[in-house]
Amino acid sequence: MSPESASHSPLAHGPESPAAALFDAVGAGYETAFADLPEQLAALDWLIAELGPGSKVLDIGSGTGRPTAERLVAAGHRVTGIDVSATMVELARERVPGATFEQLDARDLVDDDGAWDAVCAFFAFLQLPRADLDAQLDRLGARLVPGGLLAFATVPAEADGVEIEWLGHRARVTSHSTEELLVRLRAAGLEIVHHGVSVFRPNHPAAGPEEQLFVHARKSAPA
Repeated sequence: MSPESASHSPLAHGPESPAAALFDAVGAGYETAFADLPEQLAALDWLIAELGPGSKVLDIGSGTGRPTAERLVAAGHRVTGIDVSATMVELARERVPGATFEQLDARDLVDDDGAWDAVCAFFAFLQLPRADLDAQLDRLGARLVPGGLLAFATVPAEADGVEIEWLGHRARVTSHSTEELLVRLRAAGLEIVHHGVSVFRPNHPAAGPEEQLFVHARKSAPA
């Protein structure tokens, strides 16, 4: 996703949100458009190499379950995926029966402090209002056990409710610059192990190249 023109509006919550409608419409086309994204595959390789056997992983914005849940389950980990889109959850349950998928907005996931050995959040927060985006960034460290791992990706941009054309659909996106995102992740108690910005062109006739930030991070151990 890349911003085109500014237009601000609040977004609804949960399964009735514009994000749910958007990804219900995109469906399996998302998996095709973003197949073999090199930095995402590298992030999963890093997680698999670092996690202990049978680790408990939360995949926020789990989509069709591929490649994230599929690869982590194949490596022996216990994966729970959450997504606001009923279509995505249905597809994920079919594709990755070894994981658990729930139709749930990340903002409605509560009482999970220190519950996860790892959290994946690949492009999961782009359609949140600014205040909710910042709250979710703040929560990433709290969700993890000490030493837990985060694999995070987004489109870095100074954007607040910007309207764009994405995979043939209209969407509104919110994000921060790379520098601000890293500041916020560190403030959430995370040590940045790796970060990099690259350009990827989704496999879709209506998609142009988009800049993407990938971050590997670890929750700092208590002093």
